[in-house]
Amino acid sequence: MSADRPTLPPVRLLSEAELARDALSAPLMSRAVRLARWAERGVPVGAGGEILHDALAAATEHLGLTADEDGPACTAEAWQLAVDTGLVEIEETADADGTTAGDGAGPADDAAVGTATPGEELALLTSGSPQDVLDIWLSGMETVLADAAAPDLADLADQLAEGGELDLDALDWNPEEEAELLDGILGNLYLLTALAESPDQSIPLPALAASMIVPDDMDEPTDDVLEEVSEAMMRLDDQFRVLEPIGLVAYRPVDEALIEELDEEGETVRAAEPLTDEDVSRYGLVRLTPLGVYAVRARLLDAGADAPAVGDLTGKGADVLLDALPDYPEAYAQAESEQWLAARTPLDAARELLGAARGDDEGAPRRRLAAQQTLSLVAPDAEAALREVLDDRQLGGLARVWLAERGLPGIPEPSQEMIFWLTVDTIAAQLAGADEGAEAELRDLVQGLTEQHSGFFDAAWRVDHPATADVLEAMGRLHPDKKAAKEARKAAFKARSRQSN
Repeated sequence: MSADRPTLPPVRLLSEAELARDALSAPLMSRAVRLARWAERGVPVGAGGEILHDALAAATEHLGLTADEDGPACTAEAWQLAVDTGLVEIEETADADGTTAGDGAGPADDAAVGTATPGEELALLTSGSPQDVLDIWLSGMETVLADAAAPDLADLADQLAEGGELDLDALDWNPEEEAELLDGILGNLYLLTALAESPDQSIPLPALAASMIVPDDMDEPTDDVLEEVSEAMMRLDDQFRVLEPIGLVAYRPVDEALIEELDEEGETVRAAEPLTDEDVSRYGLVRLTPLGVYAVRARLLDAGADAPAVGDLTGKGADVLLDALPDYPEAYAQAESEQWLAARTPLDAARELLGAARGDDEGAPRRRLAAQQTLSLVAPDAEAALREVLDDRQLGGLARVWLAERGLPGIPEPSQEMIFWLTVDTIAAQLAGADEGAEAELRDLVQGLTEQHSGFFDAAWRVDHPATADVLEAMGRLHPDKKAAKEARKAAFKARSRQSN
């Protein structure tokens, strides 16, 4: 995989039908749909398609938001989404100048320059496919993302009131940088979601902000970096409040008691409560919803990233499956294997897996281990395929394991050479995929093998396996007993000498 096409951990997606239901039930989308249907008799709109004052009041009442102080703003936001996604379409009114001002709450209805009625996209929500629904939602989501990356409206209003002109430089706001930063935040949130033990696991806002700001090689963040993280948290708090109604994230906002209250001159009026680690949720918690995972993955794919999802490999060959599975989390690897197997008969699947597991290349041990794990899910109907490879040097050992696990009769005893070959192959596979957390497990495995087999190293160095020397060197590094470790290193030297001759 090239460096300019990064590979991300796999994610598990809901079905398109489930995602479409989630999209339609997102508060902002749901309100937009209700308003589009409400517009059947025609709704007067301004030059940008914005809903006008009297119509806004009626729309707010239609949504049941009259008693909410933010009701008109929520209604206007939902209406704009309906316009942006084509749920309503605008027909311009002839000879309208749109110059009449209202009472300050919005343009008056006699400033109308057009009429909005239900658009073609609205019909797709009921007559179209789940993908049609998701396409409409994705279009709206892009609009909301743009809103989230925009500067604070209060800052804009203040600037316009003071100077009468919009000066982006004075706002210290760069549209491209803001959009890239939000893309980066969503990408990091996607990565953390993919690596989380549970899809419902929320990410603390400080950790998410720090992931974008604190350099990887910085042991202790400086005061300046911490201040930058704090500022980023406040910006993210605003952005996630905007993104939650469209269904992209589930967000618990920052506790306002943790934020300093400032007077007009910027002086502290009320100090923030002391920050402790006892209740991390007070700093803000966020997670991508299943719909959010789907959306961010779609954007990552458009950007050229390799963002796999469980089920992607169902139509691929066993060689592709076995190359990918070792890098999947255990639960996702099993789910991917189950879907791949479900598309084939047990016998055909077993033969394809065994064929793809062969090889002397560096990645072959990991493929064979993945094949063994996948074959453990195959029904006993595949017995014939496993018996066909009993004499195969590379596959005979795992075939015997499969047959024995099912209590099937007539399993020939493996030769000593086959036992040791399978042992080296298994350790090589685990070494190739081991991280720091797996080292203790490997150490126990190495110690157990040498305790169970006296003279293990004297026999192991003779094994005709490409990874024999590397495995023995690793055993020498990992074995807790100094004498055994020394024997392993000597055996590794012999194996290298043997391979070079």
